[in-house]
Amino acid sequence: MTIHKEGYSTILVSFIALAIINLGVYFLSSQSLIITLISLGLSFILWLVVVNFFRSPLRVCKIQDGTVIAPADGTVVVIEEVDEPECLKTKCKQVSIFMTPLNVHVNWFPMSGVVKFVKHHSGRFMGAYLPKSSTENERTTVLIEDKSGKQIVVRQVAGAMARRIVCYAENNTTVDQGAQMGFIKFGSRLDLYLPLDADIKVDLDEKVTGTQTIIAQL
Repeated sequence: MTIHKEGYSTILVSFIALAIINLGVYFLSSQSLIITLISLGLSFILWLVVVNFFRSPLRVCKIQDGTVIAPADGTVVVIEEVDEPECLKTKCKQVSIFMTPLNVHVNWFPMSGVVKFVKHHSGRFMGAYLPKSSTENERTTVLIEDKSGKQIVVRQVAGAMARRIVCYAENNTTVDQGAQMGFIKFGSRLDLYLPLDADIKVDLDEKVTGTQTIIAQL
């Protein structure tokens, strides 16, 4: 297990902040050993929670043409037919994965292909489990086209705790299935928009693992 590069600054800042807080507790408690030890213990646990959030597991993805893999760890909260008006501009199947703060928050490309569209939208920070979060929250939309011409959209959606979406996708670049697509800090959701004839391989409330679980067969 490694730490994701997006977490380096946050981990360092949180360590410094907690160290300053503990120094303050030490002097304000008249250098009480018991109070200082309790403060240190609680701070260490909190810091480990922050470090754990930015974990980046080393996973091997066997690239499979025609498949769409899970772009994130989490729980499937939506499987339905919807209109995708931003770039596909047609009716398609939506599969959404909700990530809690305890999940790995690295995002991966769900299939290989060429990035045809990338756009970041500023927005609200409602709970990522709410349906409106897909269109009203801060989000980044990425359109990928595979070598057969089939297109899918993957959308990173910020949640109530999230304040930064990182996306590495760039227009007109080739990406590999299972390569890192980005990171969302502190609670979020990933939406997939697939062709209507896609064969969905997951069920509602199913736990999925990024790069490992097959979401659909195109």
